[in-house]
Order: sequence, then C-alpha cells, then structure tokens
Amino acid sequence: MTSQTSISMPDIRNLLGFLDVTVKSFSMMSLERQLAAAQDLLLENPPIDVAVLGQFKAGKSSFLNSMLGQQVLPVGAVPVTTTITRLQYGTRERALVRHFNGLTTEVPLSNIVEFTSEAKNPGNKRNVAIVDIELPTLQKYPHLRLVDTPGLGSVYKYHQSASENWLPSIGTALLAVSSDRPLSEHDLELIRELTSHTPNIIILLTKADLLSSEQQEEVISFFQQTLQREIHLTLPVYLYSTKIKTADYKQSIEQDIFQTICANRDDEFLRILRHKTRALSQSCLSYLRIALHSSLQADLNRDSLHEQILNEKVNEDLMNEELSIISREHQRQTRPMIETYLEQFLPPLIKKVKAKLEREIPSWQGNLWKLSRRYEAWVSETLSEEMRQLSKTEHIHFLGTQKKAHASFSRSLEAFRKFLGDNIENVLGVKLAVVDWKIDVVEPDHPDIAFTKSFDVHLDLLWFLIPMFLFRRIFERHFMKGLPKEVGINLSRLAYQWEKSVNNAIDAMRIQATSYIHEELTTIETLLSRTQGQTDDIKRLIAQIEILSEKISN
Repeated sequence: MTSQTSISMPDIRNLLGFLDVTVKSFSMMSLERQLAAAQDLLLENPPIDVAVLGQFKAGKSSFLNSMLGQQVLPVGAVPVTTTITRLQYGTRERALVRHFNGLTTEVPLSNIVEFTSEAKNPGNKRNVAIVDIELPTLQKYPHLRLVDTPGLGSVYKYHQSASENWLPSIGTALLAVSSDRPLSEHDLELIRELTSHTPNIIILLTKADLLSSEQQEEVISFFQQTLQREIHLTLPVYLYSTKIKTADYKQSIEQDIFQTICANRDDEFLRILRHKTRALSQSCLSYLRIALHSSLQADLNRDSLHEQILNEKVNEDLMNEELSIISREHQRQTRPMIETYLEQFLPPLIKKVKAKLEREIPSWQGNLWKLSRRYEAWVSETLSEEMRQLSKTEHIHFLGTQKKAHASFSRSLEAFRKFLGDNIENVLGVKLAVVDWKIDVVEPDHPDIAFTKSFDVHLDLLWFLIPMFLFRRIFERHFMKGLPKEVGINLSRLAYQWEKSVNNAIDAMRIQATSYIHEELTTIETLLSRTQGQTDDIKRLIAQIEILSEKISN
C-alpha cells in the first residue's frame, strides 16, 4: 500500500465517463456491476472499506469484535451474519438499518441482532440491505470503515449472494481462513475474483491458537507456495487469535494495515479506485476489439460472420437444454443415493428405539385409548428427534449428486466459453476477455424435520370393552412390533425431504449457469449485430480508453 501521488482524479473520472458510454452503448451487461461500483466510489468518496471475507465460521465476526474491544457483532455456533454490516467512527453509538426499499431506521446498538443475525432475521425477511454502525471507539480510524460480511459457502444462499454482490465495492480485503481448515479451492476462486476489485488482498489466518509456532510457519509457507503456484501472487499473511497473544496480533494489524490506510487515506483511495477502473477498462477494451473486428467484416458478410461465431456449439437454447439434462439426470439420482446411504441406519435405529420404548412404556398409565395416543405422540416425538440428529450428523453424505452436478455444470460452462473464445479468435483474430465463471456450491437448506403419526390401529375406539389388566401386554407387543415399520417410513420421509432440498440446490446452480451464458451471448450478440458502420467510432473509443488508461497507469 504505497503512495500514488501521480494518480489524477480527473483522469479517472474521464475514463469512467468513457467506460460508462461504452458499456451502455454496446450493452455490456457483464460489466455493469463493476462499473456501478466504481462510479459510486467516485461519487460518494466514502471511507475506505476494509472488508473481512471468507467461508462461514472462519471467525470473521469474532475477529472484528476482538479488534473493536467490545461485543458488537453477533457470533454463534451456526452461520450467524445475515447482512453486510459496516462499522465506522461516530460521535455516539448508534446503528442505522438501511432497507432495500430505501427506508433507513435508527435502532439501539443492542438491537442490531434483530436485523443482522440468522436467528432473529431468518432469510433476511426484514429486507435489510446494509447495517451501518457508528462507534466513538473508532475515532482513531476516521477514514476507515470495517465491514463484516455473511459467510461464503453457508447453507443460506442469500448469505452467499449478499457477500458476492458486494465484492466490487471492496477497498481492502481481509480474507479470513480458519486454522482448522486448509486453503480451499473456494478461497483461491475468491482471491482470483478479488484481484479485479482491489489491489489490497491480505490473508488473515484466524484461530491461530490451534497451531504451534512450527505449524504456523508451515501453514504460512503452504499458503505462499499455493498462491504463487495457482494464482502467481504473493500476499501478506497475518495471524490472529482471540485466546492467546491477542494484544500482539491486534497491534500488528492495527499498525501495518489500519494505521497505514488512515495515514495515507487519499492516496489509498485513489489507488483503489484506479485499480478498479483499470480492471474495468481492460475488460471493456477486450469486448470493443471484438466489436471492431465485427464491424470491419460486417459489410463483407455479416450473416456468415454471425453463424461462424454463434454456431451450434454456443447456441443458447442448446446450452440451456444441455444444462437442464445435467440437472434432471443428477436430480433423478438424488433420492436413490440418499436412501441407499440411510439403509445402514435402519437396524441400529430400530434396536435403539425399541430399547427406549421398553424402558418407558411401563410407566404409561390409562386405558387403551390413552395408551394409543401416548404411543403415537411418543413415536412422533422420538423419531422426529432421531431424524433431526441423523440429518445433522450425516447430511454431508446426502450431497453427492449436488457435487457431481456442480462438476458437470462447470465443465459445460468451461467448454462453452472455450468454443466461443475459439470461434471469436479464429474468425476475428482477437481473444475473448478472461472471466471467472464460478458456480456456487452452497450447502442446501436443512429441511424442517417434523413427522406426523403413522400408527393405524383403531381398536382403541373400543377401549371400554377391553380390560387392560388382561390385554395390556398384548398391545405393548403390538406397539413394539410396529416400530420397524415406523422407523422405515420416517427414514423414507427424511430421504424425500433432503431430496427436495438437494434438488432445489441443483436447480439454483443450473439457473446461475444459464444466467452466465445468457449475459455473455447477449453481449457478443450486441457487438456483432449493432456495430455495422461504426468502425471509426469504435476505433476512436478504443484509442481514447487506451490513452486514459495509460494516464492512470503512470
């Protein structure tokens, strides 16, 4: 994070102006979000956002609470953070809840859990866009805004979406990686995407107390080697623990990161904005070169050009059908796979439930009608709890078809973009802009495990004719005999509920893949069909963007 005094704000503004005209004129849908983020940054000139990102349960909220020296953000044993939460200096403690409908309400700091936690705001039913928290304790960092983000890879899909949609707005990225998890492919994909949005990416190794000093050095070395091999980057790595050496870790991060940003705020802001604008201009230029070559050949044979580039290998309808087939094939296998896995639990579960019933049924009192109702309630309560526990401990084994579908979707997207890129290069002689199409692998929502009675004996309607002191043992044996059937039925229901959840997740991945394809083909289609007679205009745009890009590169 070095000084960039030569960067000119007017130059960046001019370049963004040209990019805005170009993106809108040529309908470059895939660049709209990046453009909006850079424009907002230029217009608002906000504090520099230092965002803590990473997989769920990486210790992001705990880290921020520790840095603040007070328990501001909710933490828990399950994914907690629902919305983007920003923390900055204010003369008094307060929280501003900003909703998607434009409404902003002030709430006591003690009440933010009602808006930012999954427990109190499930599914973000309150439609919270962002929560801004102001704290007098942040006076020493007036030009900095700390950002807590929902975990990536959470079971809650809207958590993932909230974090990923916010990535273009990042100033400095602290990627939290827990010491009890290795650097994953998802972390590497996130770093790749972050390189388009910020020049400042820092690895934060949380829960460092789980590692010895030697292990910490080994992990840092592994991180550096992996980053250099996979992404060709060298990134700083900082340790943190809320249990040991916290003061030392905290001082290091404050001095090296927070104080450096604040001391050079204007230069840092310009450097970050320049980075975003340059990345955006490179992608825009790539698309413009496609448009230029299309325009040069337009008068020769536009129909032939269109057919050569957008041939059957990159046909949107055919691609959507291929993705639908992938989705259906894997969804069809979900139920059998789950049922096959659950078969192993049937005998021990029957044995366990029978033993529990044998212990408890002697204490039940009353006539046959009461005994039957008690049995039905017991079966429902006991098996519901057993299914919930089974779902909690074994659900990772239910996701096989989702993982296979993800691999198939990813291969199809990779093949599609390779065909499209090869067509463009062969016909027009230019390379397609590199993009990172990442299909999110989000663990499906856990189904609500609750089962109704399945006991179908109706002799209890004649309870007044049946002397229980003679027949109670008979009915107890009858109840016991019916347990295997009840366990089997409930395991089948568990498989069905997880089938729905997993298949919904597969559908979500298919929709995301089709969206990528649609946006890319729409952009290419527009470039091919609307550029006739625009050769000179496109050349001027390319030249002007290259000149302005060069100015902010110095």
